[in-house]
Amino acid sequence: MARSARSRRTTAALAALSLGMLALTACNGDAKDDAAAPGAHATPSATSADKGTSTPSPTSPGGSGSGSSAGSGGGKSSDSPSTPAPSKTASDDGQDGGVGMCETTDLSYNVTVASRPVNHALLTASNKGSDPCLLSANELVITIPGLDGAAGHMGPEGKDWILKPGEKAYAGILFSHADTAGGKSANKVEVALAASESPTTVPINGGPVTVNDSQVTTFFGTAEDALTY
Repeated sequence: MARSARSRRTTAALAALSLGMLALTACNGDAKDDAAAPGAHATPSATSADKGTSTPSPTSPGGSGSGSSAGSGGGKSSDSPSTPAPSKTASDDGQDGGVGMCETTDLSYNVTVASRPVNHALLTASNKGSDPCLLSANELVITIPGLDGAAGHMGPEGKDWILKPGEKAYAGILFSHADTAGGKSANKVEVALAASESPTTVPINGGPVTVNDSQVTTFFGTAEDALTY
């Protein structure tokens, strides 16, 4: 009887021990499964947020594409001052410094017989406008109404210069040589600053004069120089 009771207790103890071991094995197995599958506890929203932070969309306003572009542009404007637009080139039609050529109608004229030298008159041309103009020194054309051809040129060639408003230029006109007989009487001349322009008629103060072989100088800056030839 005593042995039979001990045998049953031993069997019960072994059975309990076996159940405990099975339970422990089952717990360890569940723990291993949990450790082997961490994704089961991660939320989809967290994974999506991580992806959005590490790889932003290139079309997103806050993405690295637009941010990089804006940063690059800002750096250029601060580090390299913008080159100012070139100023517009003056429209001078091939003339000097943007100043237009003097036209015959831009000037007023006076022709007065000179006391010396004989048979000469002084032409005074004044810029009557409010703007400067480029005076062509060597293209002056003097004609006598009723006579064919223009006066020939005498003296040295001059240089073109900018005639300011109110400024004067001078030229000497020779009407006839002392050793040339005959001629035509004239009391006015026609003046043009170039052969291509229509002349303006100017009365001769102190005339009339006798014309038989007319010549004219270039424009000078003083009356004395103009009457030297």
